[in-house]
Amino acid sequence: MRKVIELGDISITVTQKEIKNVHLSVHPPDGRVTMSAPKETRLEVARAYAISKINWIREQQEKLRKQARETPREFVERESHYLWGRRYLMTVIEQDSKPCVALDHKRITMSVRPGSDQAKRASIIHEWHKTLLHEFIPPLIAKWEPKLGVYVVAYFLQRMKTKWGSCNYNAGHIRLNTELVKKPKDLVEYVVVHEMAHLIEPTHSDRFISILSDHYPSWRESRAELNELPLAAEKWKE
Repeated sequence: MRKVIELGDISITVTQKEIKNVHLSVHPPDGRVTMSAPKETRLEVARAYAISKINWIREQQEKLRKQARETPREFVERESHYLWGRRYLMTVIEQDSKPCVALDHKRITMSVRPGSDQAKRASIIHEWHKTLLHEFIPPLIAKWEPKLGVYVVAYFLQRMKTKWGSCNYNAGHIRLNTELVKKPKDLVEYVVVHEMAHLIEPTHSDRFISILSDHYPSWRESRAELNELPLAAEKWKE
């Protein structure tokens, strides 16, 4: 059951679960605040806890407001693009053949048909990004399945507005944000492990934290680094 605590201009969505401790979170990109609390927690107690953390909440929201955002990509000559955490310059070649993308140590070279607009170029790059992720993700899953003792029935790639990944515990599926292709590979691995751990424990409970800490001890540092990297330029919505 979800409830809402209002503290001035801050709204906190409270979800009561079968957990031992209270977990307070401030979510990118807009500073949305949630609280997970044990089922028996009275709303007045949850409210008092939130008040005690109000300065921390505001600090986290301010960090998100200051977080760098990419300027909108136009997919033109000498524009900067990120791949696996590295910056590349784009070269655009117009030729009457099937569009393609190639990568060398300094450049991303995109071949497009003459007159291709920004939307078409964005679509070409997005499909290339998915191809790169489809090459990178399966070996990661295969690496971590025996370590975690889980089986991923299927994984999916999609644009996601507010999260890096998600897990369907009942179906055995995980979903990953295609924006991850821009981030360092070790941070992509953290997201994959995080979502796979949800196949053991579907909630962010103490048990989940323990599982993640046992198998990926640096997860807190990885999460912090991931959330400090530039956000996509698009407008984020719930």
